[in-house]
Amino acid sequence: MNSDLNWLLFFQPIVEGETLVWWEMLFSGLLWTLATSAVAGVIAFSVGSLMGVLRTASNKPLAFLGNAYVEIFRNIPLIVQFFLWYFVVPEFIPALKSWSIEQDPTFVQFLAAVVCLGLFTASRVAEQVKSGILSLSRGQRAAGYALGLTEAQTYRFVLLPMAYRIIIPPMTSESMNLIKNTSVALTIGLTELTFRTREMGEVTFAFFEAYIAATVLYVIVAMTMNRVMALIERRTAVPGFIAGGK
Repeated sequence: MNSDLNWLLFFQPIVEGETLVWWEMLFSGLLWTLATSAVAGVIAFSVGSLMGVLRTASNKPLAFLGNAYVEIFRNIPLIVQFFLWYFVVPEFIPALKSWSIEQDPTFVQFLAAVVCLGLFTASRVAEQVKSGILSLSRGQRAAGYALGLTEAQTYRFVLLPMAYRIIIPPMTSESMNLIKNTSVALTIGLTELTFRTREMGEVTFAFFEAYIAATVLYVIVAMTMNRVMALIERRTAVPGFIAGGK
């Protein structure tokens, strides 16, 4: 079976007479995957941190808000959220719909993907941030108040710096999940790696070669992310809480 695989196909033009070859198209899909992951990751970390803090706040309405956010976004299937953000939300906001019609469709798909993935992943990040804060002793919060810090300042200068270091291992998993979840964006037409892989398979019928190549690229990206997060974990490990890798 291996002898039947045509690896030279990746260096053949997509259209006869053109210079663009298949490996370049797959690479362009990889770039969209990385861009979507990066921007969505910033949204997820920012919103997730805020919601994680709200869930541990002493103010009950704020805690309820944080809990409601997590329950809503965590319990709706990701593919449904993609369709809601791309197809449904613009229908309820006429100005947004008019604006999106005037834009490049790829940019609109990218925007919907990063918002959807960012807010979805934020619900998972919020859970990790909450766990990190609650794993700290009550004495740290009390020490912040004793120093005259407000609750917001206590979170900023005392609790969150420690909590972030503790949750690096589970955040590694969330980062890798975010990269893999970008593949769902093909359902709204974003030309990320899985979209390009399927396109190559449908045009050339070389499904084995296309999906093997995509698998290798996903593994390389995931392992690179894993190594980066492992390095960060070793540099920021808190003795007595987590053990950094050797």
